[in-house]
Amino acid sequence: METKNENSDVSRAEEMKNQANEAFKGHKFSHAIDLYTKAIELNGNNAVYWANRAFAHTKLEEYGSAIQDASKAIEIDPKYSKGYYRRGAAYLAMGKFKDALKDFQQVKRICPNDPDAARKLRECEKAVMKLKFEEAISAPVSERRSVAESIDYHTIGNKPRSSSSFLPTKTALAAVVAAVMVVAFRGFATTEILMVLVSVVLGTYWWGSFSGSGKVEPQYSGARIEGEEVTLEFVKQMMEDFKNQKTLHKRYAYQIVLKTRQILQALPSLVDISVPNGKHFTVCGDVHGQFYDLLNIFELNGLPSEENPYLFNGDFVDRGSFSVEIILTLFAFKCMAPSSIYLARGNHESKSMNKIYGFEGEVRSKLSEKFVDLFAEVFCYLPLAHVINEKIFVVHGGLFSVDGVKLSDIRAIDRFCEPPEEGLMCELLWSDPQPLPGRGPSKRGVGLSFGGDVTKRFLEDNNLDLVVRSHEVKDEGYEVDHDGKLITVFSAPNYCDQMGNKGAYIRFEAPDMKPNIVTFSAVPHPDVKPMAYANNFMRMFN
Repeated sequence: METKNENSDVSRAEEMKNQANEAFKGHKFSHAIDLYTKAIELNGNNAVYWANRAFAHTKLEEYGSAIQDASKAIEIDPKYSKGYYRRGAAYLAMGKFKDALKDFQQVKRICPNDPDAARKLRECEKAVMKLKFEEAISAPVSERRSVAESIDYHTIGNKPRSSSSFLPTKTALAAVVAAVMVVAFRGFATTEILMVLVSVVLGTYWWGSFSGSGKVEPQYSGARIEGEEVTLEFVKQMMEDFKNQKTLHKRYAYQIVLKTRQILQALPSLVDISVPNGKHFTVCGDVHGQFYDLLNIFELNGLPSEENPYLFNGDFVDRGSFSVEIILTLFAFKCMAPSSIYLARGNHESKSMNKIYGFEGEVRSKLSEKFVDLFAEVFCYLPLAHVINEKIFVVHGGLFSVDGVKLSDIRAIDRFCEPPEEGLMCELLWSDPQPLPGRGPSKRGVGLSFGGDVTKRFLEDNNLDLVVRSHEVKDEGYEVDHDGKLITVFSAPNYCDQMGNKGAYIRFEAPDMKPNIVTFSAVPHPDVKPMAYANNFMRMFN
């Protein structure tokens, strides 16, 4: 009888797996996880079920859970190559290249003739070598200089007239030598005259080399900033250019980013926002480089202005392939009217994420290498959280591993750095809510999961009413949890062109500040795939 029941469980488990596979194919990854879980409950000794659930977790960016499931698959069957493959992929997604390398080496040992395994191993080896090289040449933090302070955008304009900077240098030096020889052999010039001759020659060289420097070349047909002020007219023209896949002149891009840095630098780590009675305020979640969906938000809800202010709650960049357009647009509005738009840091406003998920490659392609370093610096100036009307706490990720954290503790965080792997700053950027009370390990492998009781105590301790956070894709673009005390809002519809989710934003009106949630669908965009600028090894897994 027991054998009959066991056979029945195995059969039902296989049926659950097949249903899960179909859900996975339909991009219903959460549903697929539920079905794989049922299969595991019926037959927990099948490595395939664990590895498949690990893959579904990876699709939801739950890399910590993916590593746990893949490790269980390996424990059940140490020769099951997909267990190592799934775990290696999750390690890669977390930037843990050395751990990933070990798993892909094991895949190659188990499947020595698999060309796909060999290709992924080579890419992983390249990533590890690059990481070691960067670590070797990087300067200590105490010795690093500000990139922004080395840039004067006023001097950026026409290129030198000569096609070679060496030729005018050589010509100028030859002219100086000739002048000295004339003085030496003919003897009719004083030292003062000689110095004038040298000055004239060198001055002529510099003028010839950099004539027009600081003036944007007349053939540039895009949006222009006249003087020092970023105007609404300029921002509208820039967005229209971006919509038509035109680029912004580097001089103006520098001007926008540098001015935004100056504005952000003066802000505290926790920013207080006041919405007067009768006025409204909009909170948006992750937009992840989906520029055309950002334009749709503005079409639906109006452009940012002092009468129509927004808070964008982190993860402006990465994944989507129009991240440069997104960040320059948001920064430009910040320059135009600082109180029209507020910007919070997300976990993707960091070097480690930008290196993996596309922003670094996109910036290098559309702007320059120096902009890579400049954005990394400016992202460190972004505030970590906001409080609206002393009642609504807005943060990208979530709450903390300990009770008793006060708003004053968040204000006191020294945020001018890359996000650490633990502590308050890390948890603000990375944590997620969970349905059960208490705290648990993070399904992402960074931060933690926190229950409704944690949310309730934090709100009570700080005399707050509501937590608004982002960080997670939701089918409807939002989700209300913890007895209505926590709302997740996500503003990138059909995330990565495959999730099929809606986007959402939340509109609050003073004085009651009740959340009015608006959902919207994805709009078409040019045929540039998500992750188009990401590292080779990440494109392999997408």
